[in-house]
Amino acid sequence: MESLGAGDPQRIGAYRILGRLGAGGMGQVYLARSERGRTVAVKLVRQELAEQEEFRARFRQEVQAAQRVGGQWTAPVLDADTEAAIPWVATGYVAGPSLQQVVAVEHGPLPERSVRVLATGLAYALKDIHAAGLIHRDLKPSNVLVTIDGPRVIDFGIARALETVTDGGLTRTGALIGSPGFMAPEQVRGDRITPACDVFCLGSVLAYAATGVLPFGGENSGVHALMFRIAQEEPDLSELPESLHDLIAACLRKDPASRPTLDQVLEQAGAEDTVSGGRTLEPWLPGILVAQLGRHAVELLDSEDPEGPGGPGPGGEPAALAESTPVTPA
Repeated sequence: MESLGAGDPQRIGAYRILGRLGAGGMGQVYLARSERGRTVAVKLVRQELAEQEEFRARFRQEVQAAQRVGGQWTAPVLDADTEAAIPWVATGYVAGPSLQQVVAVEHGPLPERSVRVLATGLAYALKDIHAAGLIHRDLKPSNVLVTIDGPRVIDFGIARALETVTDGGLTRTGALIGSPGFMAPEQVRGDRITPACDVFCLGSVLAYAATGVLPFGGENSGVHALMFRIAQEEPDLSELPESLHDLIAACLRKDPASRPTLDQVLEQAGAEDTVSGGRTLEPWLPGILVAQLGRHAVELLDSEDPEGPGGPGPGGEPAALAESTPVTPA
């Protein structure tokens, strides 16, 4: 978390701002605290987006849908003001790093059992998102937060609001919509998006978690070359553990209709043996990561309250960072 700067707000709605968490395509993300002491993440929309009525209309619609998403595998949308001069949305705060941070910086690829639990949690999260009439469209490692109890998904519905913006440098397939390396072929081609899009993105996330590399390669050869590979070529799954190959390969089929359903993903991942009631039945992460998660929680408890030591403690339910990790914007 970064300290507030001269241009940062002290309050957004009923929330006192504690610090900056990061930034992404939609705007700035702040750590904040409610009057009752609940720690939240507040996303403040960028000024230039707030001035576009088409964006506002879609943002309003998507926030309303996101507030209907239930379940235990997503960061809940708690509050929003879509009519404010600068619209904002508040979600629960998850005191944990993103999957991107875990794999790229803190640990490296996850063991096979951890990836199976990851698949289970993400599939449950996507089922809840789809049940609310949403498609995530931007499932990627920086939108998955890692907790001791399992993964938590954030930013569902947000990418669709950005898709309405076609000027000011924002495009349907631009970097501000999502990471090209985790797009589905139908997104690359501009075809109709269905829930099966999220299943393909799930496969890419699982491949990255298990190997530390993207299944269609990185952007070193250029974004357009990467997007061509996603649309036309087969993924490189040679580094995957054999026990994960069939599940991930099925998710990464080019034809949306041939991909597994989320219930089939849960069955293949062995969901009944690993999770219950939104929690893992046994520790799902390597011990070194569990220790790091404990340090993340301590850092949250020690976060400085801008109104002084007399202010309320973090209290409330720890639950999720909004768009990006504290270190690397999405």
